Amino acid sequence: MDNFKILFIIGIVVLGIVIRIGYNNYKENERLKHDKLELTNKIEQLQQTIARNNQIIADNEQSKRQLENESISRQELINEQLKNNDCASQLVPVSVSDSLYNRAKNLRQSTDTSKSIK
Repeated sequence: MDNFKILFIIGIVVLGIVIRIGYNNYKENERLKHDKLELTNKIEQLQQTIARNNQIIADNEQSKRQLENESISRQELINEQLKNNDCASQLVPVSVSDSLYNRAKNLRQSTDTSKSIK
């Protein structure tokens, strides 16, 4: 009977260890499911943010093209009007032309979106 008691006690200890390991695995599995759900939600939010940002970029590109087309049309109109204007062939003082050039250059630089902001 002593061997039976020892085997019984060993069996109970082994059963306790197996139950403990099983419980720990169950808890770890639940934690992993929770973490997976959180990460899935974060990924979905990021995908929505990316979609919104891509739409903003597309809208900005379209607006940029429209503004460029308007600018070209206006420049062509100005050029056409200057062809028929007698004063267009007259010389402009250097100080005035330099001032206008610098002003236009500064305007172009302030609206240039191709340069990264540092």
